[in-house]
Amino acid sequence: MNENARPERATLSEVAPGVHAWVQPDGSWWVNNAGAVLGDGGIVLIDTCATAQRTQLFLDAVRVAAGDAPIRFAVNTHPHGDHTHGNALLPDSTVLIGHEATREGILSDPMLTDPPPVWEPSPEWGITEHRAPTVVLRDSLTLHSGDRRIELHHPGYAAHSAGDVVAWVPDAGVLFAGDLIFHGLTPLVISGSLEGALKALDWLAGYPAATVVPGHGATLPGSALPRVLEDHARYYRFVLDTARQARTDGLTPLEAAERCDLGEFASWPERERIVLNLHRAYSDIDDTEPDLVAAFTDAVTYNGGPLRCVV
Repeated sequence: MNENARPERATLSEVAPGVHAWVQPDGSWWVNNAGAVLGDGGIVLIDTCATAQRTQLFLDAVRVAAGDAPIRFAVNTHPHGDHTHGNALLPDSTVLIGHEATREGILSDPMLTDPPPVWEPSPEWGITEHRAPTVVLRDSLTLHSGDRRIELHHPGYAAHSAGDVVAWVPDAGVLFAGDLIFHGLTPLVISGSLEGALKALDWLAGYPAATVVPGHGATLPGSALPRVLEDHARYYRFVLDTARQARTDGLTPLEAAERCDLGEFASWPERERIVLNLHRAYSDIDDTEPDLVAAFTDAVTYNGGPLRCVV
């Protein structure tokens, strides 16, 4: 295992008074960020983690920071298991909140019981049952914890996923962006939309954030957000342009990935996601949903073997 990716290397940092970011290096497959917002009314968690071990470390760190305050709410920024499997470890009294598509996605996800042979080593979840949000939103929802206000907003279209929600803490200027932002890693949109992900960048730019907590990678000051958004935009346009030309040339997504020069994006970790993102782009062109088994099989082929996993 990469020493920097060991579970105990994760840190809970106070990025604004009462607002904490749980950052897990190295942000690769299944290694996400989460957060906790403290108020007089209790704790609001933003996401959990992929495994029981990583989620318990997160909850233990929150308990050190917040004492005996109750975890009143937990928000899921989207349905993927790296942000939601740990829901199962939360107190029964905690109310889970997410977009309606996130609830549907969690309840239909076979990953806990039947993970495909894609990652090496195979993830050790330590969790056997899903727990999905019981309160869902379509557009926006506001939570109050004492005097603290936490706004949840959906962009109005699929981007990283169909259920993307950001958590905005206006009094602290902190934006929990979920997987709409991968800071320093290759973005993934196999479950969403390339055009939607590109459009969401302008939407994110509208938040006057002092601090941004991405779904993966290091937190960033608001002053760095325009640069990071532009990096994402160039990558998404690159994927779209590659897909359009490859379709004209009669190539499969795997052939398109093998032919293309990643250029400036070659150094981004998880470069094999180009294959998955091209499958998404092809499906968007055809107005269909991608075959996930075929897409991940192609990603393993492109990678020369199973994808790296540290959970």
